[in-house]
Amino acid sequence: MLDDRSAPRTVTVDRSRPVRLTRRGLLQGLASGSVVALTGCVANPHLGGREQLMLVSDSQLAAMSGTTWQQVTQQYRPVRRGHMAQAVDRVGHRIVGASGLDPNRNWQFTLLDSNEVNAFVLPGGQVAFFEGITQKFQNEDQMATVMGHEVGHVAGRHAAERASQQLVAGLGMTVAQVIIASSDTRYAAEIAGVLGAGVTFGYILPYSRQHEYEADALGLRYMARAGYQPRESVRFWQNMMGSGQQVTEFMSTHPSDRNRIAALNHQIQSLG
Repeated sequence: MLDDRSAPRTVTVDRSRPVRLTRRGLLQGLASGSVVALTGCVANPHLGGREQLMLVSDSQLAAMSGTTWQQVTQQYRPVRRGHMAQAVDRVGHRIVGASGLDPNRNWQFTLLDSNEVNAFVLPGGQVAFFEGITQKFQNEDQMATVMGHEVGHVAGRHAAERASQQLVAGLGMTVAQVIIASSDTRYAAEIAGVLGAGVTFGYILPYSRQHEYEADALGLRYMARAGYQPRESVRFWQNMMGSGQQVTEFMSTHPSDRNRIAALNHQIQSLG
């Protein structure tokens, strides 16, 4: 908890959990103008132990994912039948099985009735493929490329890290309420507002280029473990470029096409 004296203090927290401060202590610290260093970094084994700032818990984001998913499926009709819907579900389960992530998470792999060339994943484990992007796949391995990427975002805890970075960037009273929400559900509305809960939170929340590269690398690893051909990831992106598709509409903020393909080739070589 925060020291109520005027001297700046550092708050040390358990590195295995998100930052959790009492409501009273945090508000007193903000009101007094104390300088507080929040050490909310957690090592992610899926990313080779890379430390991530985590002010928001996975459970908070998973809870919001449910509401967001309901909104998405009201806006876009889920396609329940047909070869492509079955393929999305089949590939999704194979990739998750290869990822080492909890298979009991509320994983859903859904095809949405839209010509958008897009796919996204919510932190709660809901993965959506728009019909538009499935038309770009030449085989199931290429579908696994995108599926692996999306599951990689979950393993990388990228949504929670990105949300935490946004909270730090806008540090103030609203952030205090968000952090308080870790132990006080009365502030659910505040955390939802800051994180942009709603349809836009689901698949417009931008990731950094680092997140995109990490998701690509994890996706390749999962593809290989699941028995898919990692080389098809390169062919998929080359086909996207060759078709004139504006790839920048896909996967939020991401590297240039050439840089992504170069990174994929390098990562494939490292797979052996």
